[in-house]
Amino acid sequence: MMSKDPYKNLKITKGAVVEPSTTLVNKTGSWRTFRPVIDHDECIGCGTCEKFCPDMAVKEVEEGRFEVDLEYCKGCGICAKECPVDAIEMVKEEK
Repeated sequence: MMSKDPYKNLKITKGAVVEPSTTLVNKTGSWRTFRPVIDHDECIGCGTCEKFCPDMAVKEVEEGRFEVDLEYCKGCGICAKECPVDAIEMVKEEK
């Protein structure tokens, strides 16, 4: 089922507030060249990856355990760059 298009009739002016969750309409996973892989043995569960992900693709699935929703991850690598213990590796995507 197709989600309601939040961009329909959207007019943005300087300082405008846009309806939240518009990224949920755009599945950007097909843009990826590299994908993040979390090493759960090294991960300390701090949530930094989730905080910095611009697409909200990193989610806490249980307390202190994070996963990447690859349908929305475009492979920017910000999560890996910001991880304080280097528990995320960017791996070349194989299609």
